[in-house]
Amino acid sequence: MAKGNEAQPDKLEKLEQHLDLLDSRLDSIDSMVSAVAERVMNQPVTLNITCAKCGHKIEIALLGTEKPTK
Repeated sequence: MAKGNEAQPDKLEKLEQHLDLLDSRLDSIDSMVSAVAERVMNQPVTLNITCAKCGHKIEIALLGTEKPTK
């Protein structure tokens, strides 16, 4: 039974490492989404997508308005 008890701290350390890694990844995603949102609010962004099956081209324009600050 001593081996089972020794494995618990190792599992907890690995879980803590995984949670730290997940937190770091979520922070990175948040930064990227914020940067894109800021860009959309300042200037238009256009996405050009081509359907892989039929070759139809789609253009998506994202426009935003920035509210004036007081």
